[in-house]
Amino acid sequence: MKSTSLVTPVLIAGCIIVMLSFAVRASFGIFQIPVAEEFGWLRTEFSMAIAIQNLFWGIGQPIFGAIAEKVTDRKAITLGGLVYALGLILSSYAVTPGAMQAYGILVGFGIAGTGFGVILAVVGRAASDEHRSMALAIATAAGSAGQVIGAPLAEYLLGFMSWQHVFITFAAVIIGSLIFLPMMKTERVASKSELEESIGEVLIKAFKDPSYTLIFLGFFSCGYQLAFITAHFPAFVTELCGPIMPGGALYSVGITTTSRLSALAISLIGLANIVGTLAAGYLGKHYSKKYLLAGIYLARTIVAALFIALPITPISVILFSVAMGSLWLATVPLTSGLVAHIYGLRYMGTLYGIVFFSHQLGSFLGVWLGGKMYDIYGTYTVVWWFGVGVGLFSAIVHLPIKERALPLNSTNRATSVL
Repeated sequence: MKSTSLVTPVLIAGCIIVMLSFAVRASFGIFQIPVAEEFGWLRTEFSMAIAIQNLFWGIGQPIFGAIAEKVTDRKAITLGGLVYALGLILSSYAVTPGAMQAYGILVGFGIAGTGFGVILAVVGRAASDEHRSMALAIATAAGSAGQVIGAPLAEYLLGFMSWQHVFITFAAVIIGSLIFLPMMKTERVASKSELEESIGEVLIKAFKDPSYTLIFLGFFSCGYQLAFITAHFPAFVTELCGPIMPGGALYSVGITTTSRLSALAISLIGLANIVGTLAAGYLGKHYSKKYLLAGIYLARTIVAALFIALPITPISVILFSVAMGSLWLATVPLTSGLVAHIYGLRYMGTLYGIVFFSHQLGSFLGVWLGGKMYDIYGTYTVVWWFGVGVGLFSAIVHLPIKERALPLNSTNRATSVL
């Protein structure tokens, strides 16, 4: 049943599953240097494995959304968790770039089955209209909590075990998260009109609506920026800042190497994002979601441009991490909430999954282009500035979106105009 309370078993279980899923996902950048050094791989080769993960996460999102709507959410999440764990275990045995990239397909599908697409759809259906925006924000913030612990945990485990054993440990974590699935029991909540429509009719309606196209295009830069930073920022910080000498600003808090600084940066992004995402959920209840999204993308553009244009120091890394973190996943509850508001809850998982594919196309490009440009030029500068450009593009394309619910019956057509 749809609960009138904000905190529900569905929300609690969804937060735990997505937190653990994202803790593992957010740690992959930590393995860039250890894996490359062990096998002598180019940066592009391991980056391609992460890029493939992101691409197939995007491909799998609408697939798992449709599976959830067909055979229940819990079965879809179970399948996703098993595929995720299998991909991690197989990746631990990879000794060639091709093998690591092939197993990245399984990891990507696994993230799709245990990530935002399925979890947010369940949480959204279980929440009341009054609490939906905040519930989506809390579930999204849980993903950020995973990012807070994922990178430092990987860094810590690498201190006394091989990266292969860390992958196997993370596979066990994903399997363990599935014990919370019995809590995620919810009824299908939809209006009579929604129930009368087939998924094909809803998809046609959405594809004919220019607003849906703009939401799709706008989410691209979010994926580009987030995936590039997650995958390459640890190596970027480690190589660019150089060793932190005793007596430096960070030494007093026990951070004596840039390797630790890079893990701290990823954690700070996740920590700041918990606050930013919850704020976005609160604001989304009271203000226009499209204008909030445009503002977030504009703010990201400014933060990234200032960071790369000014001298990069340990302090600037920390300031950037906090600023970007506050904007990190704030787009997710607003974007998913916008899809639910315009097109209804019945097929939210599939419709948001398709939009999320654009996000993951951006993720694929950000991760792959970062590795490619680094191998060619020995720097990430071009990739950073491209991210600034696409961020500005996303800020602009959200402005013409028609933020109103479409008629939900098969005789009506999508009628929004730019």
